[in-house]
Amino acid sequence: MCGIVGYAGPAPSSPSSRPVDVALQGLARLEYRGYDSAGVAVIDGEQVQVTKRAGKLQNLRDALGEDTATSSPVAIGHTRWATHGGPIDGNAHPHLGGRRDELALVHNGIIENFASLRAELEEQGYTFRSETDTEAAAHLVAREMEQTGDLTEAMRRAVGHLEGAFTLLAVHIDAPGTVVAARRNSPLVVGLGQGENFLGSDVAAFVDETKEALEIDQDQIVAVTAEGVRVIEADGTEVTEPKRYTIEWDAASAQKGGYASFMAKEIHEQSSAVADTLLGRLEGGRLVLDEGEIDESLLRSVDKIVVVACGTAANAGNVAKYAIEHWCRIPTEVELAHEFRYRDPVISEKTLVVAISQSGETMDTLMAVRHAKEQGAKVVALCNTRGSTIPRESDAALYLHVGPEIAVASTKAYLGQIAACYLLGLYLAQVRGNLFPDEIAALLEDLEQIPQHIQTVLDGSEQVEQLAREMKDATSVLFLGRHVGYPTAMEGALKLKEIAYIHAEGFAAGELKHGPIALVEEGQPVFVIVPSPRGRDSLHAKVVSNIQEVRARGAKTLVIAEDGDDAVLPYADEVIRVPQTRTLFAPLLTIIPLQIFSCELATAKGLDVDQPRNLAKSVTVE
Repeated sequence: MCGIVGYAGPAPSSPSSRPVDVALQGLARLEYRGYDSAGVAVIDGEQVQVTKRAGKLQNLRDALGEDTATSSPVAIGHTRWATHGGPIDGNAHPHLGGRRDELALVHNGIIENFASLRAELEEQGYTFRSETDTEAAAHLVAREMEQTGDLTEAMRRAVGHLEGAFTLLAVHIDAPGTVVAARRNSPLVVGLGQGENFLGSDVAAFVDETKEALEIDQDQIVAVTAEGVRVIEADGTEVTEPKRYTIEWDAASAQKGGYASFMAKEIHEQSSAVADTLLGRLEGGRLVLDEGEIDESLLRSVDKIVVVACGTAANAGNVAKYAIEHWCRIPTEVELAHEFRYRDPVISEKTLVVAISQSGETMDTLMAVRHAKEQGAKVVALCNTRGSTIPRESDAALYLHVGPEIAVASTKAYLGQIAACYLLGLYLAQVRGNLFPDEIAALLEDLEQIPQHIQTVLDGSEQVEQLAREMKDATSVLFLGRHVGYPTAMEGALKLKEIAYIHAEGFAAGELKHGPIALVEEGQPVFVIVPSPRGRDSLHAKVVSNIQEVRARGAKTLVIAEDGDDAVLPYADEVIRVPQTRTLFAPLLTIIPLQIFSCELATAKGLDVDQPRNLAKSVTVE
């Protein structure tokens, strides 16, 4: 959710705009996370100077004016998504703390015990000006600073009083060259520069400035100055060697590159995104994971797999279920992460949990991972973000390598997740001996053909774009699919809901006659994902019958079918073609027209497809 930026540089010999400019540029690169207010804070002589405004980042820029020069060597910035208190100037971050407003603090997450802390601090004479939980943390750190005189120690002590999930950044007039930060169940990374250092809730905050980063672990405190970075544990012990890594993409990757939206750009990057997910996965003829290892004897003893994920990632998990059960013969369940631990799931040492999260910070999924590990299960994370919490807390990780995904509605990360699920399924089949080496090699060979097939679909996008423009006034769209077409139908409906704000539902086509067919009336648009007619157990004839059923009741039938499938022609108002491939690999192709349709329809309606209302890119609170 919220975006956080911190900067510590050399003390300027004359007023400099760099601290504020770095903060503003970082916040601009974090806009994709979703927000409704923004603000920055600097140390200006003997006072903290805070500027903040509700609304878009431009409102903050207007309030700051053209001259952002300051004598401060530090700055912190924030884009807020309202939780406690509405999206007004007074509730925007940074918040001042202390009896003399000597501290400024920004916060991502939720402080669950803020009410009792607020009552305690008010009794001690601290004045509150907002409705937020954050202000309690600001006063708390300021109080500890009064007692210790050391900002790093003050943050460490304050965090010990807090309950919830949070990242905190603070500056103080008595430590004018330092930004201090802490994290618990919320993202925080450090960027390492030359004579300056950076903090962010995402590496996008500082990728223009440096490619070198540090991972910050759970409950660690970090103090950043121009000279260096100090990390301590919750008990005060020094972390002598924080984990360092190199950011693999550059700022140009987070720009639109001539496309009308980030979503359109990311849809058209999917050929290379899937190719990058598949790249370099073989060592000595065997598939390997990116990080960590699970003993192969344990993998051979696994008797159940549970995929935990939310939203689009859960749809990817539902594709994984078909592939893993087919290749590995292991019962596979797909659980919504936010329901998983609350229903007392049956998990044991023989359960393998697969956690899917683009950001690696999805709080519901992180809590599911922790619960699974408490039950003795091993966890493999499929993630796109190096240094994020979920892969670090898992036993092994497989990274997507699709580059930054800026649009809130996921597209290229979804394809990367599906491709990574296939790789994991084949890896398990290799370890467990379910498939012969030549069978795995043949599957990988076909999978490696998918990027060029994706490009073929993208090259023919004009048909779908025109269809979307013609249907921009539609108020409801239904999606039908069977087998791996079912999760594609679910994902197609989700995309349309997310960015076009119209009623959309995805159904298993076999469920049609059990109720949903009542929704079909004259002119109702229905997308149907048709399976290949090839194969021993093809469902093709049954899905063609579904097309006939809805068309007989007046539906406008929009059929996605592979090249050469002429059986659909008599029953389709529109046929959208995709190249032939194996049935299990079809979701990498059939979803693309639905992504394009949603993006173009929302664009035709004049909506912001990159930052849809009420949504944030990463859900970092439970």
